[in-house]
Amino acid sequence: MAVFNPQQIKQLQEQAKHTRGHFSKAQLSDLQKQLDCTLESLLKALLPVAATFSQAPISHFNVGAVAYDKISGNAYLGANLEFSHQALSLVVHAEQSAINNAWLNDAKEISAMAITDAPCGYCRQFMNELSTAQALNIMLPNLNTQLGELLPSAFGPQELDNSERLLASSEAKIISLSSEISESLKLHLQSAYAPYSKNISAVEICTVSNGNFYGRYAENAAYSPSLSPMQSALSQLALAGLTAKQAGISHITLVQSEGFENQKAVAEAVLDSYGIDLQIKHVTAKYA
Repeated sequence: MAVFNPQQIKQLQEQAKHTRGHFSKAQLSDLQKQLDCTLESLLKALLPVAATFSQAPISHFNVGAVAYDKISGNAYLGANLEFSHQALSLVVHAEQSAINNAWLNDAKEISAMAITDAPCGYCRQFMNELSTAQALNIMLPNLNTQLGELLPSAFGPQELDNSERLLASSEAKIISLSSEISESLKLHLQSAYAPYSKNISAVEICTVSNGNFYGRYAENAAYSPSLSPMQSALSQLALAGLTAKQAGISHITLVQSEGFENQKAVAEAVLDSYGIDLQIKHVTAKYA
């Protein structure tokens, strides 16, 4: 089995911090040659690297995941993220983190997920929202299987007459905004996935010296595994090797659909777990 030594894992971790957990097709090819292994073995070998980004102050159980987009040939890391003194339902699971990372980087078709541990039911349900759910390969350290085997008789978008899927949905067309927002935030807002609540929403976290971080709302047919914009953005911040406390956040903008707002309280609760006293700018949008 292909493995990286501790020094290599540290080097790859530092490399991944600069790309926020993204490995290009060319980088994966180089690493394959380095280990003289298959792509499948390489994705599994990257799991200890992904797990180094875990922030788990509650469970102390570090989980890593890698999502592979067969269209671009790129791989995206993910790790679990927990929030102290908040409801456990607010945590970001590693599988969610990896899929979110791929989605924010415009991945089109996740064909495989490598995971350090067997995915819980919550994560199986979250993965079931993907356009590739029926044929999604799940690669565990000692087992290769498919999501369909792990989630038989699944409940998904089709049961709610939703023809769209995560990573394969149409872009929202903005008519007006209650306040000006950045072009980057607007692009993320248009790509949010909220077919059930209709609250197309996204967030922008601006820092003093670590750049900007974005998150989009990713809903799920079972509702609970949905990923809020703030969780989405903070997961990206974690993949840069930062916590919200360390990042030096200057301001945050949350945009929601007028008349469908449901994310402000969640965003504030997640932020409160870090003890950050910062007012979130709230903007509403109207769509065609």
